[in-house]
Amino acid sequence: MDLFSANDDPSQKPLAFRMSPKSLDEVVGQKEIIGEGKLLRRLILSDKITSIILYGPPGVGKTAIARVIANTTKSNFEWLNAATASVDDIRNASKKARHNKYLNKSKTILFLDEIHRFNKLQQDSLLPDVEEGLLTLIGATTENPLFYVNSALVSRSQIFELKPLSEDDIRELINRSLNNKERGLGNLKVKLDEEALNFLAQISDGDGRKALSALELAVLSTLPSKRGDIKIDIAVAQECIQKKALVYDRNGNEHYDTISAFIKSMRGSDPDATLYYLAKMIYAGEDPRFIARRIVICASEDVGNADPLALVIATSALQAVELVGMPEGRIPLAQAAVYIASAPKSNASYVGINEALKEVETNKVQEIPDHLKNKIKGGDEIEGMKNRGKGYKYSHDSKDGFVEQSYMQNKKKFYMPKDVGYEKKIKARLAGLKNE
Repeated sequence: MDLFSANDDPSQKPLAFRMSPKSLDEVVGQKEIIGEGKLLRRLILSDKITSIILYGPPGVGKTAIARVIANTTKSNFEWLNAATASVDDIRNASKKARHNKYLNKSKTILFLDEIHRFNKLQQDSLLPDVEEGLLTLIGATTENPLFYVNSALVSRSQIFELKPLSEDDIRELINRSLNNKERGLGNLKVKLDEEALNFLAQISDGDGRKALSALELAVLSTLPSKRGDIKIDIAVAQECIQKKALVYDRNGNEHYDTISAFIKSMRGSDPDATLYYLAKMIYAGEDPRFIARRIVICASEDVGNADPLALVIATSALQAVELVGMPEGRIPLAQAAVYIASAPKSNASYVGINEALKEVETNKVQEIPDHLKNKIKGGDEIEGMKNRGKGYKYSHDSKDGFVEQSYMQNKKKFYMPKDVGYEKKIKARLAGLKNE
């Protein structure tokens, strides 16, 4: 064995590998697909597993679930990484699978990590064995398999989408690792501060492997005290994950104060402050959809008709974030936020709807004028319905699309356009129509 040879001593494996679940009950998170009564769990327990594709971000348990499937179904487990595997590697795996099936009467699971990296020829080479049932394919990918995996393979596979682990899931993983004496760090006197635990859970972005790797690095790089304790505080945790902690409680004052400052900076036309608070929220792991929704509201409430394009850009940014996710989602978020911060401002529509709601709530509701009511077929023969729609003037019968007529029994003014941006044109047009 040379310096770079693989070491089979389990204690020398990374903590994330050692703590990989051995059974379904040890799997953390993914209750939507592997919880009690869920489809994938039923398939595994009944030993009826078919070829599947596990799709989700890094560190959420794709490889772990594949190994649990192999352990639970007593199958032989062949592991290949699509980034380095060749067609010959697949053929060798197929030979082993054939030998296992017909000579040993056992099943084989071929776990193909990063299956999206396989080209069409390599993916096609899997089809005969999957079709024949010679082996069960479990593919893992961080990319949408509908776009990156051969449609023939997709049609022969069940697709299960894995979600990022929650902060509670990460805390559970870390605590398990600290308490497990056989595979984890339970034989060491590790004292992990609550603040450091919460920081690792938050900053890991739902990636369990990232959290456990940071924890292991922190433990290995910290000298024990004279009593043998290994104390991991927030400073050590920050250093090991190469990211500083922010005072940012997603359910507390810092969350509300930061989003308030962000909105007020957009309203106040300060794009630099807007970007600063946006960056702070992104860095702290704020839900990008929450940020996007606040941008949409600001576009309508504070920019309004002074620049109608602001709302279009804001809603497009929300859709873009949903489509591309993070970290790339920061780009459309920044574009929309800067546009709104730089746009002319008018809250006339916002004030108008509030005043109209107040009018409806506090005063007698006006009856709709007869000429605006919907004309009912046969209504001319019924007393009280003869005048419905009668006398209505169709606006487009006029060359400029406007005819003078009453639209409310008692005229009330709610929309007060400002002399700002595009709304200045709206104000001028309305004044011209009504000769104000």
